[in-house]
Amino acid sequence: MITNIRLRQFRSYNDETFEFTPGVNIIVGPNASGKTNLLESILLSSRGSSYRAKDIDLIRFKKKWAKVEANADGNNRIVQIENKDNRAQKLYKINGKPLHRLSLDKTLPTVLFEPEHLRLLSAGPEIRRQFLDDLAEQTRVGYAQLRRQYKRALAQRNSLLKQGHQSEQNIFAWNIRLSELGGQIVLTRLALIEAMNQQIAQLYRKLSSSRANASLVYKSPVRLENYSTNLLHKLESSLGVDKERGFTSFGPHREDMDVFLDQQLVSISASRGETRTLTLVLKVLEAQLIEQARGDRPILLLDDVFSELDGKRRQSLTKFLQPYQTFITTTDADVVIQHF
Repeated sequence: MITNIRLRQFRSYNDETFEFTPGVNIIVGPNASGKTNLLESILLSSRGSSYRAKDIDLIRFKKKWAKVEANADGNNRIVQIENKDNRAQKLYKINGKPLHRLSLDKTLPTVLFEPEHLRLLSAGPEIRRQFLDDLAEQTRVGYAQLRRQYKRALAQRNSLLKQGHQSEQNIFAWNIRLSELGGQIVLTRLALIEAMNQQIAQLYRKLSSSRANASLVYKSPVRLENYSTNLLHKLESSLGVDKERGFTSFGPHREDMDVFLDQQLVSISASRGETRTLTLVLKVLEAQLIEQARGDRPILLLDDVFSELDGKRRQSLTKFLQPYQTFITTTDADVVIQHF
């Protein structure tokens, strides 16, 4: 739980301090008044990064540094960002101890719900991959590092593909590396989907008051059994095509998660109401899985999503929020306050 936060030269704030309650905190103001910036600072303090901007952009305009200081669970947490020749240099401190990166045990569990997430089931696969990977980062030790290693290996292979004179032997080494890392990523994603499938049908029926059966399926052109070996074969067999395209055609970076209602693909057959209820279900599952893995209730950050939901779904969301410390931004306080 975060009790207070001080923002110095952060985004639109020069030097402001905010105090919070253990329950629901409603942040009210017109557009462009800094509501989302405040929410962003809480996420930065909790997990060490923003969800919508590069570190350099978090520094107030024409300033050289930004600092976010929060007190949470009895600990003093500081994130400082300095502009060094237009490159951000970030340093964390917890109770005065400097850290260059926040390991999982040094982060605060958080769940962000913002308007872009309402497109989780209708937009392209990238947003669903990010949903799975962000959840994995908060529930699996070492997954953040695994994710970075895979991105670096992918960038190396793609770079070689664009250099036609490079030998296939050099690319083969990265094929092996990608297939090893990709196998670990997919195993983690499959475990998360399995965990969500144990609860999603019952939770959807509860929130929707319908009898439809919801389920998740991992979607990959690579056979999931012995994934690493199968991915290596795909990378080798697609080398010619990949060279022509200049990018890697197979791997976790191009896969997806399908969502079904009564065995019908949601992105094709579901109504807008069904889609929004399912999105709400996935965010609830995210919070529950984080709580199970971390042994601590996550902080919930809701950026102007109440206005995007109808009355029934607002009520469902409100009931779920009660045990959590929650931060809600809104331009219309009445829309939110009437539910609490």
